[in-house]
Amino acid sequence: MTTTAPAEAAVGEAPSGAAKPGPRRRPGRIRRIGLPYLLLLPALLLELLVHLVPMVIGIVMSFKELTQFYIRDWGAAPWSGLDNYKVSVDFDAPVGEALLHSFLVTVAFTLLSVGLCWLIGTAAAVYLQDNFRGRGLLRALFLIPYALPVYAAVITWVFMFQHDNGLVNHVLHDQLHLTDKPSFWLIGDNSFWALLTVSVWKGWPFAFLIVMAGLQNIPGELYEAAALDGAGMWQQIRRITLPSLRPVNQVLLLVLFLWTFNDFNTPFVLFGRSAPAAADLISVHIYQASFVTWNFGTGSAMSVLLLLFLLVVTGAYLLLTSRGRKPAHG
Repeated sequence: MTTTAPAEAAVGEAPSGAAKPGPRRRPGRIRRIGLPYLLLLPALLLELLVHLVPMVIGIVMSFKELTQFYIRDWGAAPWSGLDNYKVSVDFDAPVGEALLHSFLVTVAFTLLSVGLCWLIGTAAAVYLQDNFRGRGLLRALFLIPYALPVYAAVITWVFMFQHDNGLVNHVLHDQLHLTDKPSFWLIGDNSFWALLTVSVWKGWPFAFLIVMAGLQNIPGELYEAAALDGAGMWQQIRRITLPSLRPVNQVLLLVLFLWTFNDFNTPFVLFGRSAPAAADLISVHIYQASFVTWNFGTGSAMSVLLLLFLLVVTGAYLLLTSRGRKPAHG
């Protein structure tokens, strides 16, 4: 009499001492893991071509005596070492003194522009949180300066700042009688305030948009509970709105700072190739040092110094803003 149960068990089960084979990796899983990197590859290559390669070339140019005599073959320009950097930071010499003046003007302009953009944008976003008739229309109107092309918007401001028949002088001098005579807005000391006005006008809608999106994540129950406790509008803004918007404001202020400090289109369209001394932003100053005087070596050195400054400021800002964050525990 024969039994088949042990044989069937031997066929269906592996011996107890033998190791079980591990799970096989399916080819589809490998494809799914590698697909995101494959999709990011074109963007990475374009990023290298558009940003990284020119940046490396600019750094190499900053160590060369690249003037108008070597434009046709910049690789043949003689190696100058750190001479371009020494000229740029020699604040007792004309080149370094002009760069320092431009840097201080840019710092003052950036702080005022970023502060006003944030203040106006936050106030408008808080105001439009309440439901009232025409709120959607106001939101659309507030975003018009941000949606307009920069060149079209700034050229319009150029006509408005004209001395003889500009709208600004017509309102301030002819209508409101705030000035004794029509002012020159595109030259002299007033050029700084003209540039600041245009920068704030076209920059605050971005702050408004970001803050308005951040306000959507604040629960309305917090304001209701605060109102029941007797908190007024300013106390609610101070105790609820601003603390809740802290992560949003940290990113917003950094982005506004970098955009404003590097802004080239606004002063270039507003003043042309040569900006007044009161509105000599560092971006236009580097352009003049490179393409007007044809000294690309010194201009490249100034660009590298600007890059290093922005990297230091960004790193310090991120370090300071991340200190108050508590690590999340899973």
